[in-house]
Amino acid sequence: MALLLRVHINPKLIRKIKLTKTPESVEQLQEELRERFALEGEFSVQYEDPDFGEALCNLMDIAELPAERAVLHIVWNNEETPSPAHSQTPSVSSISSLDTASISSPASSHSTSIVTQTYLRNISKWPCPFPIPAFSYDVELKLRKGNDVHEKTGTGLNVTRDVKMEILDKLAQEIFALKAYPEKYEMESVALELVRKHPCLKEPGCGTGYDGWTTSIKYKLGNYRSKLRQAGCNEVSVNKKRGGDENVDGRRFSLKKAKRGEVNHVPDHPENFDDYSLEDQRCVLVDAMKKKEKDMELIRQKMDLTFSLRRKEIVEVEPMVLEVQERWPALFLEEQICEEFFRVTTKDLLGTFRAALDMYSPQLLKLYRARKGSFCQDMDTLFEKLDEQTSDLALHRKRTALEGLPIFVRENSKKLFPTCLVTETEAEQTKGVKMGVLTVLDDDDAPSLMPTVASIAIVLEEAIVLTDVPDLPTAFAYLFGLLYSLNIEFPKEHKYTFETIQHIFMDLTPTCSQRVRSLKTKLLL
Repeated sequence: MALLLRVHINPKLIRKIKLTKTPESVEQLQEELRERFALEGEFSVQYEDPDFGEALCNLMDIAELPAERAVLHIVWNNEETPSPAHSQTPSVSSISSLDTASISSPASSHSTSIVTQTYLRNISKWPCPFPIPAFSYDVELKLRKGNDVHEKTGTGLNVTRDVKMEILDKLAQEIFALKAYPEKYEMESVALELVRKHPCLKEPGCGTGYDGWTTSIKYKLGNYRSKLRQAGCNEVSVNKKRGGDENVDGRRFSLKKAKRGEVNHVPDHPENFDDYSLEDQRCVLVDAMKKKEKDMELIRQKMDLTFSLRRKEIVEVEPMVLEVQERWPALFLEEQICEEFFRVTTKDLLGTFRAALDMYSPQLLKLYRARKGSFCQDMDTLFEKLDEQTSDLALHRKRTALEGLPIFVRENSKKLFPTCLVTETEAEQTKGVKMGVLTVLDDDDAPSLMPTVASIAIVLEEAIVLTDVPDLPTAFAYLFGLLYSLNIEFPKEHKYTFETIQHIFMDLTPTCSQRVRSLKTKLLL
């Protein structure tokens, strides 16, 4: 008798096949599935039982299989879920195994095939609601029975240690597949969805009913990261040249937590690549940058491919900016600053920044004017310059909104937005500038509130890393992107300025300091 099957190989790959006759045994069915889909690895088979509302049951006897058509689910017997050998679709193995490949922005549509391996940990938004996974068959049965009893009597399930460990283990794997270091509110959302799906797990006498689960998830995830670190996962095991504790091998390490908003902090190398093969690709990239007519598509592909090696160097070795510039010159191209920021955060750098600046500039200027008397002469000078402008007023308003931001949050604007004369040497121009947007002015010996701007440059560690940027807002966006690309901490003297950009402009973090929260409240009035 012919048999029509719908086979769930993994959540992103579901296939339909028709067998000319029903296999004689479960083992024969498994071999048929291996051959049809080129499956590798050990697995068992579950089927949707029509006698129990399509609930999943393990297929132990081929006679249990529904006649003529059936829905099957592949259940892999190890943690890494192999995908079909000829399939290009990311599988659950891509999530469970810690293989995070390089990613590219939508503009990089012709990048190398490695870039297509974008796994769930590359998401920029935490899923709402969080998808609670299916647990083992026996735990699911206990939960189903517990939910039925809770619905009738309001009594919760007596959660044994084995059941709790099964639930927490599965949740930790699902959370890590999305994010290695979730925020507190994100872990709370997991606990909330857990008790919503299984109300029998709600904790009696608790304000929310899931506070205990939130705490348990937090500690379980920490234990899970510890296991992965010992297994050599780069995302949670980062060797640093300073500080840290000793691991079992005597080497020193510390868990380098990602900057807020980072999705790909230190990804593992792409499949079939190691440090040596990626170093060869880096050399090809450097040669491509030396050519007069640069192949920008080749540069983009090689930058995507070598992303994991670059992040490993930057985070572990913590090189000086000039050392990075020497080894990775393409990283300082305007296009690649945006691309690298997207690889790290999955955010559009310029698009998001410019849209936010357009939105908030009018309100920022109103706040500055309303409280102008509370600040030093610098704020008065900014508005005097703005009031004398007669052309391109929109750009000048945006520039004033940015230059006034450090002043408004009680920080030094001149250190972040220094100026110099074109006749000065580069060493004189950048002396004492750890990071900032440098405006180079024509030296015409005529004092004026509106001197001619010769060029705008970005300075890091007293060195100009990018010049001839068209305007100050664009330069500031590039500076912010480079701080993420080079894993540079925000300077303490401009902490609140960059936190405002991070939290309000770029929406990279849900939490912020009281000072920035107060500014955000004023902007939204």
